[in-house]
Amino acid sequence: MIKPDGAPAGAALQRRLGVGDAVVIGLGSMIGAGIFAALGPAAAAAGSSLLVALALAGVVAYCNATSSARLAARYPASGGTYVYGRERLGDFWGYLAGWGFIVGKTASCAAMALTVGAYVWPGQSHAVAVAAVVALTAVNYAGVQKSALLTRIIVAVVLAVLAAVVTVSLTSPSSDAARLAVGSDLAWGGVLQAAGLLFFAFAGYARIATLGEEVRDPQRTIPRAIPFALGITLVVYALVAVAVLTVLGPQGLAEATAPLSEAVRAADAGWLSPVVRVGAAVAALGSLLALILGVSRTTLAMARDRHLPHALAAVHPRNQVPHRAELVVGAVVAVLAATADVRGAIGFSSFGVLAYYAIANAAAWTLTPAEGRPARIIPVLGLAGCLVLAFALPASSVISGTAVLAAGAAAYGIRRTITAQHKQ
Repeated sequence: MIKPDGAPAGAALQRRLGVGDAVVIGLGSMIGAGIFAALGPAAAAAGSSLLVALALAGVVAYCNATSSARLAARYPASGGTYVYGRERLGDFWGYLAGWGFIVGKTASCAAMALTVGAYVWPGQSHAVAVAAVVALTAVNYAGVQKSALLTRIIVAVVLAVLAAVVTVSLTSPSSDAARLAVGSDLAWGGVLQAAGLLFFAFAGYARIATLGEEVRDPQRTIPRAIPFALGITLVVYALVAVAVLTVLGPQGLAEATAPLSEAVRAADAGWLSPVVRVGAAVAALGSLLALILGVSRTTLAMARDRHLPHALAAVHPRNQVPHRAELVVGAVVAVLAATADVRGAIGFSSFGVLAYYAIANAAAWTLTPAEGRPARIIPVLGLAGCLVLAFALPASSVISGTAVLAAGAAAYGIRRTITAQHKQ
């Protein structure tokens, strides 16, 4: 459980990360997957209402970020909503949040690894994906400070590439602001589905919360870092979406397999296309790095409470990282990266992550004013938004996600029954 200073009982991780480190880890998680991969599918769902869907996803993300920040300041321990749900709503809800996070984000890790492979060497995407997972697991194993340093470099490279895309697109003779107008194809079902797909790209601020045990002065650092990282990401996504729409239009964006590369070609800047491909690969690597980091920390927290094998709760005596959890997560992701389909992984991940944040908002509702409770409307909108977007996703994602959450709940019930029988 939580000690008075917020650290769990048993072996604890060292607090090494400041506000800057926490922000770049969040940016490394968010700026990557969605902006390079999700714009096309989202445009196909929303049509000319893509920017409406982006705004909706941003509102839900803001509510989730605010709830998560207040909870993380109250419970600055590894595990994120697994800890918040357990402490505020009960053991089962914490477990379900942790289960949804680990399963969903493990699928997201595989999707990011496959994105790296698709941009670096399309003909050998699975092999490249596995190699990327092995390399970044090794980086995380060496220590969280090295991970934060590498994430800083990756974020800088990706932001430079995105700035170049925005500049050449908006200054091109092919750019036409009329393509931003919402047309007669507005359909709220499509807007909600697009928002759910775009939300996949906003979920990186959870990495900051799951690193709560490794952040210095978490009561001040986490509430500052989470909204700051989200705010930067919202501005970047809006600029890129507007720029790409002005040169491709909604229909062209929906049909694009590599939207940003095709946007610079349409803007008569084909020389920039290889740079965009490299930027996409680097962005996916940044997301993968931070995802492995976050999943391993939630695995650590659940292993401490024996919801997962207790051996995974070990912390390396020299590197001060949950080394066994990181190795197991890396191995599972490598297997998925060798066999999975990237589109299915993204849809499945989105459902699990939205379920995770639904529980976070429910937990934030229970905070008192003295505990830093946000305005009541924030967790209400966040919870409702998460549920609506989750069930607006493609049917295959909803069915598979619901089945996996139900399987996790069943496993919890069986474990509790067996434990109760042993006590008798």
